[in-house]
Amino acid sequence: MTKTRAFIAAAALTISAAAGPSFAADKSQYFPLLTFRTGPYAPSGTPWANGFVDYFKLVNLEGGINGVRVLWEECETGYATDRGVECYERMKGKNGGATVLQTMSTGITFALTERGAADKIPILTPGYGISESADGEVFKWSFPIAGTHWASADTQVQYVAQKAGGLDKLAGKKITLLYHDSPYGKEAIPVLTARAKKHGFELVTIPVPHPGVEQKSAWLQIRKSRPDFVLLWGWGVMNSTALKEAQATGFPRNRVVGVWPSGSDSDVKGVAGAEGYSAVLILPGPALDSKIAKKVVDKLHAKGEGSGPKEEVGSALYMRGLMNAMFAVEGVRRAQQKFGIGQVMTPAQARWGYENLQIDQKRLEELGIADVMRPTATSCKDHMGPSAARAYTWNGTTWEVSSDWLRADPAILDPLLEVATKRYAADKQLTRRVADDCAS
Repeated sequence: MTKTRAFIAAAALTISAAAGPSFAADKSQYFPLLTFRTGPYAPSGTPWANGFVDYFKLVNLEGGINGVRVLWEECETGYATDRGVECYERMKGKNGGATVLQTMSTGITFALTERGAADKIPILTPGYGISESADGEVFKWSFPIAGTHWASADTQVQYVAQKAGGLDKLAGKKITLLYHDSPYGKEAIPVLTARAKKHGFELVTIPVPHPGVEQKSAWLQIRKSRPDFVLLWGWGVMNSTALKEAQATGFPRNRVVGVWPSGSDSDVKGVAGAEGYSAVLILPGPALDSKIAKKVVDKLHAKGEGSGPKEEVGSALYMRGLMNAMFAVEGVRRAQQKFGIGQVMTPAQARWGYENLQIDQKRLEELGIADVMRPTATSCKDHMGPSAARAYTWNGTTWEVSSDWLRADPAILDPLLEVATKRYAADKQLTRRVADDCAS
């Protein structure tokens, strides 16, 4: 029944893509979505998916991508890797072929990275995925645009340092990483290890098994070791459980710092004592008063065409879905500038667009999102581009901005990237791209 409901929902969403202006029958750009609206992570996956869908609806209402209609379809994964692979295989060839795939899961990304490269379909993972895929000369079809988990970990340490009084004040301190025992959670470890070595703090890592509801032993360990800070890399119910256990063991919430998968409304609302908890968010944070959120309310919800409840528009995970969809569309728009305005782009042409993005301040203003994110640009070599994050603190009612923009430090990330990509290329017997390949 769950699969049936998911299929019906996906079909309804695909049909809704036809709303708005009239489009030529042969001018549709297909974007499959691997969403998770069911299972233990549904509270996180649902607003994320709704942000995706609403942005695609807005694009079609405003004439599509230079006249090309956006066509999308959801496939329910339940955040399970095997179901994600099944969805990919079923959807990759539909409707003229997938333009780009967004996995919405680091585990699914690991499973599909080589398949995407073999099928020549771009894999777009803004803010998540495989961190070393930022190197476009090795990961030719992968795009962690504007941020990776490594960037999240680095900016998280920078924010903790601000709370401690500076990076030099981290020496001698104890920091515990409480992480979801999955490819996502493990992504933090290399960066935190490098930062610990550089700044002289003690790092302890504690894994929490899926789905994260059993943490009593972890928090007993935390209470015994008395760290100065706990870095929370949770997902779904793991986050609210962690905050409840922190309260139960007397650990101050203002010394628990999460990352973007641990910084949504569902993580803190209804959790007594969550006040003072902070999360460092790559890409947009909550932006209830942003121009793009107001546009969604005025153009979609006011007409009964919004996805999900109006109240979630502008929330952190909703905004993440909206921004992820924006990158998918802007890559195609950029590709049209080279291969033909108003034409449907092939996956290979779209790849050129994703690795030649130029989303400057002017373009952000035109999109109505200049108040929620920084400019970004990519290249053949750099599939991530500059990565910016801000910290937000929960005051018991809403999230408040609690830092300036934090930039991931290349001095920390680049050496890790070099080692990881050399190892990956050797293991997979890959050669780096040459100039002619980048230009094509």
